[in-house]
This record gives sequence, C-alpha cells and structure tokens, in this order.
Amino acid sequence: MNSTLPLVATVVAYLIGSLSFAVIVSAVMGLNDPRTYGSGNPGATNVLRSGSKAAAALTLLLDAVKGLVPVLLVKYVGPDYGLHDGTLALVAIGAFLGHLFPVFFKFKGGKGVATALGVLLGISGWLGLLVLLTWLAVALTTRYSSLSALVAAVLAPVYYVLLGGSLWNYDQSVLLAVIAMSALLLWRHAENIGRLLRGQESKIGSKKDKTAPVAKPVSQKKRRR
Repeated sequence: MNSTLPLVATVVAYLIGSLSFAVIVSAVMGLNDPRTYGSGNPGATNVLRSGSKAAAALTLLLDAVKGLVPVLLVKYVGPDYGLHDGTLALVAIGAFLGHLFPVFFKFKGGKGVATALGVLLGISGWLGLLVLLTWLAVALTTRYSSLSALVAAVLAPVYYVLLGGSLWNYDQSVLLAVIAMSALLLWRHAENIGRLLRGQESKIGSKKDKTAPVAKPVSQKKRRR
C-alpha cells in the first residue's frame, strides 16, 4: 500500500465535507445566505427559516451524502488499494471536520448533524438507522431538534459498542472516530444546551423557530441604520 494514500483519502474527504451546501443551495435557488439570518448556522434547519422547504430538504440530503460517499468509497473500493478500517475512520473524521470548518467558506460551518448521519450510514446502514430512529423518537416526543441531536450523538458510540460484531464489524479506530464526532456535536450544540437548561430553546414548528425569512443580509442592515 502507498503510505500516502490514507492521507490523500482523508484530505479529499475533508474537501468534500467543506462543500457547504446550505450556502451553495441557497445561492443557486436565489435565497439569502443562511449565515446572515436566523441562527447564522449554515445548515438545513436555518435554511428552512428562509421559507423554502425544498432548499432545506436538498441541503439536508446533500450534507448527508457528502459524509456518506467518502466513507463508502473507502469501505468498498479502498481494500483494493490497501485501505481498511483505519483509513475509514480518518476519512469519516475528515468529512465531518470539513463540514464544521469548511476551507471554502472561511471555516464557518454547520453543526454537523446531517453529515454525521451520512458518515454513520456509511460505516453501517444499521448504525445510521438506529441513530436516525433515535433522533426521530426524541423529536416526536419533545419537539426539540437540538435535544434529538444531542441524545442521538451520545447514543451513537454506545450503539456501536453494544452491537459491534453482530450487526456490523467492530473496529477500535472506527469507535474512536464515532466518539470524536459525538464529542464535537455536543460542543457545537453548547448554546443549545444552555437554552435547553434555561427553558428557552425553541421547539420544532414553533413561531419562535420560524425566524423571518425576509431577513436582510448584514450589509443591507448596516446601511439602514
């Protein structure tokens, strides 16, 4: 195996992850940059605040795909080039970090929920499905999107350990990658955790969550002052 291939695969995964589809989709569909309104977070939830469900759905799908594809390529094509679970773990983290800190968008990325889900689906369809069902169960029960993401993030490595060897192959390097993603997801949701503890977090579909879709870009706001 070429010793540089794992590094190349990781860098490519990071570059793919750096494609901020919230910004790209919004620009293509003629919407405001999601970094200039609402939470300022370039993710599907904030794009939904633009009023375009289609743009939000497309962002969600593409953000998941950019985590899924690099992992699947290493998983199914990588062995032919000597790339195995160690490289898969590096690629998983690379794609996820690309979303959080995209080199093409001044390192201002989203929180990583959809991309993490894509990565987990690539590692194992069963693992991704369990995490998705966990998110849905918490969301339907509490109507808190952030709490759903937090619970799913905490349980992802637990699922990996408990069911590793039965529903999917267990590998310690992959487990470390899953733990790292979970920790980063918790860190990125620090503000949400604070609002949840204070009882100030908005629920899915609440009026507070529907930030005005006509929010002006920052530059226009400054000119109006």
